[in-house]
Amino acid sequence: MDKVQPKLSRRTVFAGAGTAGALAAVAAVLPKAPAAPEPVAAGAQPDADKGGYQVTQHVLRYYQTARV
Repeated sequence: MDKVQPKLSRRTVFAGAGTAGALAAVAAVLPKAPAAPEPVAAGAQPDADKGGYQVTQHVLRYYQTARV
């Protein structure tokens, strides 16, 4: 018996391409899952002696001059 394979028509190819394009558009529009916030240990403030970030007068001046 000869097995007859169905012929791939242009209509099928364009329907598949349209479906793939629509799925890609929907995936691009869907919102991403929010990242879980990292837990902060109680009392985990950096010490001034260890070089942690500190808001000083020159930092505030920089922020004021960098505003657009």
